[in-house]
Amino acid sequence: MTPGEGTEGLAEPLRSRWSPSSFDPDHVPDDAVVERLLQAARWAPSWGNRQSTRLVVLRAGTPGHAAFLARLRRGNAGWVPTAPLVVLVALQREAEPAAAGAASSERGGGRDFAVYDAGQAAAHLTLQARAEGLEAHQLAGFDHAGVAVDLGAPPTLEVLVAIALGRHRPPELPELAEREARPRERRPLAELARDGGWRRAWGDPPEVG
Repeated sequence: MTPGEGTEGLAEPLRSRWSPSSFDPDHVPDDAVVERLLQAARWAPSWGNRQSTRLVVLRAGTPGHAAFLARLRRGNAGWVPTAPLVVLVALQREAEPAAAGAASSERGGGRDFAVYDAGQAAAHLTLQARAEGLEAHQLAGFDHAGVAVDLGAPPTLEVLVAIALGRHRPPELPELAEREARPRERRPLAELARDGGWRRAWGDPPEVG
């Protein structure tokens, strides 16, 4: 994996993080490693300390893991089974507290903040995985409702994404090898970031007058 343009000054493990498409199924993270991954997610920022993110660990060779694999969409069915570990990221729905109701309704509601928090929890987990010498590939291409039923999720739980985890192994399938060889790219920073308001892109010269 070649670091992308603009990553030169980033700290590790931000700089080397990537999403491979093939894992070594024989390298299984032990429970101590898995717990550190979960702790990283647990200590991610949380709106009002609600901590509404829920995580489900699925180890290869277990019924839960097999049930998840059976619900994969076709595009993911060729590579996800190589990952020895999958973590489901879900959202625990809760009633909106009266004290926060007005402010929350103006900004989209508590669920929006909870989803934001879940994204941060997933990001922290993936960075901890990189620090542990593992790689992570997040995916949404599976039957969310089917997985929830198969794994016995309560009706208050909303399955959001899954994270395939393990040590990278060069893929055997040509299409996966080609995918991993593609240059890592992102939109230009000037397209994503503004300076001093919405009128000026980051990096543009300052307005005169």
